[in-house]
Amino acid sequence: MLSAKQLQWRCRRGVRELDVLLTRFLDEVYPRLDEQGQNTFQRLLEIQDPTIMDWLFGKLPADDEQLQEIIDQLRLISGLSK
Repeated sequence: MLSAKQLQWRCRRGVRELDVLLTRFLDEVYPRLDEQGQNTFQRLLEIQDPTIMDWLFGKLPADDEQLQEIIDQLRLISGLSK
């Protein structure tokens, strides 16, 4: 399990909008997730930005059901969800 500072650092991305979204998720949603959800979010942070963006904008589904659940939550808080 990563520390809070490590998580904040990993939320810093090459795309400013993604920085903001991941940091907001970390602050607002992450503390309420169970251990499995937190681990899944940490796995998401290891994925390259273009892949995450494709998932967020619905170009591709995540290849993992747990990752897709986190993406769906990210889409909800970002207003990308219909």
